[in-house]
Amino acid sequence: MTYHPKVVGKKCYLSPIRMEDADTYTRWFNDLEVQKNLIIPVPIVTLESEKEWIANTAKREDTVIFAIVEKKGNTLIGNAGLHQINLRNRSAEFGIVIGEKKFWGKGFGTEATNLVLDYGFNVLNLHSIYLNAYAYNERGLNCYKKCGFKEVGRRREAKCIAGKFWDEVCMDILDREFTSPFVKGLFK
Repeated sequence: MTYHPKVVGKKCYLSPIRMEDADTYTRWFNDLEVQKNLIIPVPIVTLESEKEWIANTAKREDTVIFAIVEKKGNTLIGNAGLHQINLRNRSAEFGIVIGEKKFWGKGFGTEATNLVLDYGFNVLNLHSIYLNAYAYNERGLNCYKKCGFKEVGRRREAKCIAGKFWDEVCMDILDREFTSPFVKGLFK
């Protein structure tokens, strides 16, 4: 399988998503342990619906989704991207999933987040990137804080799951609060 590195870090790189990976995405998005941290509820995903999502996403002008590929083994481990890109207001919403659980807690999410932020701020010229996450997603919230996101608000008890209510945490980061790990180095 061939990936095409777009933005490269030390442990992973971002590549365009590929139709050939639809089966892997289908497996991830049907795994409740992976799915629970996604802000958008994902119904049961079929291979056909995932292929349709990939095809439709490739046509959208307000969305950029990357495959996250581990460098050493050239292994697909997740995806991340920017949604609702608004070039007039220079803003977008960030989203990420590390679907391969053996890569959880090893810094891949943090590096991939920084690579997407680098692309957003230094290639797309965005000013503000925001996200929403549930309060139980402690690993994700720690990653976002480490990357420079700041909490800007909460929707109290916005999600009920397993009989308990959880806050939705709203965060953002501005371009002046971010230091480029890759893109700016290309233009020295």
